[in-house]
Amino acid sequence: MKRLLLAALCGAILALPAQAALKAGDTAPEFKAQASMAGKAFSYSLKDALKKGPVVVYFYPSAFTDGCNIQAHAFAVSHDKFVAAGATVVGVSLDSITRLNTFSADPDFCASKFPVASDAGGAIALSYDLKVQDIGSGHKDTRGVEIDHAMAERTTFIVTQDGKVAATVGGMSPEANVGKALEAIQQLTGKGAPKKS
Repeated sequence: MKRLLLAALCGAILALPAQAALKAGDTAPEFKAQASMAGKAFSYSLKDALKKGPVVVYFYPSAFTDGCNIQAHAFAVSHDKFVAAGATVVGVSLDSITRLNTFSADPDFCASKFPVASDAGGAIALSYDLKVQDIGSGHKDTRGVEIDHAMAERTTFIVTQDGKVAATVGGMSPEANVGKALEAIQQLTGKGAPKKS
């Protein structure tokens, strides 16, 4: 029953359109955070990542929850397409770095393809004008482990090398979110889009 309640709560958070979120043309707040790639913690800097090209910054409610598992897997499967379009991807959630070390290396989810950053206090999500909601205690993830943190709404930002938001993607299913983010990157860079016949 608690898992159904958590799924309903996550669904409600995720179905909300990102109305208050930063919009195209806004400056994307720079952030540094502990992140995990392939199960190893490191210091992530958006400013440093932008030196290589545009960055897809995707916020998600919690590792090891149904929608977030689907979204992480979709980003992992599409990772080469993002790279072909000249972009990097980083996931951001309020999970602890310990949870993210496991999530980032899991072959069913992030599959060691891209980093996931820990926004444990929610400051990064709030700086992007996202809603952060406390879910209370007693909620467990898909592994049966208690979720001990608040959740930010599922919203993806396409950030250009000059630190501006080119597009905001929210209010859709996890897979649709990834597809729309890829489309936005391909339009932005003019690279990696399927050829029209």
